Amino acid sequence: MYRILLIEDDPVIAKAVKETLASWGMEVQCAEDFQHVMTEFAAFSPQLVLLDISLPFFNGYHWCQEIRQVSKVPVIFLSSAADKMNIIMAMNLGADDFIAKPFDLNILTAKVQALLRRTYDFGKETNLLEHQGAMLDTSSGILNYQGQRIELTKNEWRILQVLLENKGKAVSRDTLMARLWESDSFIDDNTLTVNVTRLRRKLEEAGLENFIRTKKGVGYLVE
Repeated sequence: MYRILLIEDDPVIAKAVKETLASWGMEVQCAEDFQHVMTEFAAFSPQLVLLDISLPFFNGYHWCQEIRQVSKVPVIFLSSAADKMNIIMAMNLGADDFIAKPFDLNILTAKVQALLRRTYDFGKETNLLEHQGAMLDTSSGILNYQGQRIELTKNEWRILQVLLENKGKAVSRDTLMARLWESDSFIDDNTLTVNVTRLRRKLEEAGLENFIRTKKGVGYLVE
């Protein structure tokens, strides 16, 4: 079942699109917090985004740019502002298609299905983990924060991935070392300490102070 994130503040349109796509076996989530769309994006990890231009707080162009910072997920704009300049702007910012309002729901469905087929018959899904505005792409090991692209070593991103997967809970040093062994990396207690120290330094340089906390006698956590 494909996951679709619909970023549309008109409840009538949102309801119609959600019901239509759901009838074709898609899981559609309508954005609710238009001030923190990326938090919902990361939590839902959609395989396609439907995005209006006119939205509360920030417009669709802003959110398209934010999405493109962390993901190659297909984006289709839905907007009544369908003049040439807006269409060009949307495509230049990374949109895959632009559908003018009012639109036929059958045409929308066909375009969504076609774009999903083209994307996922030949590609792979991107999974994101988010915390405090930082987003880790678990397929590439790239961390993005406030427009910064933070390059991590294999050990660093695996450590961060385990901590983000267990957000709010302390992860033992033994658990972290076991996960690192899975990647055929030689890891012992001292090596783990060195990797965590380097990871913390990179996070602090990017502005993420105290992102990883030490739980004395247990291990590490993010919360």
